[in-house]
Amino acid sequence: MTPRALARALVTIVSAALVLLVVRDAMAQSAAMRLFASNGVKAVVEALQKDAERATGHTLSIQFDTSAALERRIGSGEPFDVAIVTTESMDELIRKGSIVASTRVPIARSGIGVGIRQGAAKPDIGTAAAMKGTLLRARKITCAQDGASRVHILHMLERLGIAEEMAAKTILEQGSIRSTGRVANGDAELVITLISEILPIPGVELLGPLPPEFQSYVSLAAGVGAMSRNAEAARSLTMFFSGPATASTLKAKGMEKP
Repeated sequence: MTPRALARALVTIVSAALVLLVVRDAMAQSAAMRLFASNGVKAVVEALQKDAERATGHTLSIQFDTSAALERRIGSGEPFDVAIVTTESMDELIRKGSIVASTRVPIARSGIGVGIRQGAAKPDIGTAAAMKGTLLRARKITCAQDGASRVHILHMLERLGIAEEMAAKTILEQGSIRSTGRVANGDAELVITLISEILPIPGVELLGPLPPEFQSYVSLAAGVGAMSRNAEAARSLTMFFSGPATASTLKAKGMEKP
């Protein structure tokens, strides 16, 4: 091979290697990150998905579920890069080594509210007495069986002294999407769940928050999976969702900064 031919061959090889590096880098940058997110932040995540993808340079593959269900899925070994779950679930996942403790960041919190079918009559829930009467008069109510708000709902019913009466006419569903759907289709008159899980549902409207003496807040946090293959990008995703740019969207979707 002549020196000129050898030089051309070397240039070809180097060029091909550079192209492969660029392609590999581009593929790494665009590889989808797997995000597990609580139903409580579903509306927020969906509204900000494109911004999050631009900020991180990665597409998002998102799985929504209750925090309890996501915790179980992570415990069973399902791969993920970032989880946004209740602070209680986050504590447990960190304890088990599924989330890197140093990556934990607060995201938002939401109060608990009551939803009704769009256009239905609006009963009074402004006081404890009014709330009790409205619940007792309802034919059926619904809530998420393993939702983060359920423990607070049960506590309210016990304080009102109507836990037994309400148990007989409460429809328990897997997750807030199915429970709010029960109100949208008329199976139940009231849904009690996080306000952020009521506002985005078609056919359902927010009647109002629980009375002040019964109100509780469910807080959510984000963290990077211990086995994430995109740890740096995953960290940037948690920083995006915990950053100031999300504040207006959180407020519009019934949430607030913690």
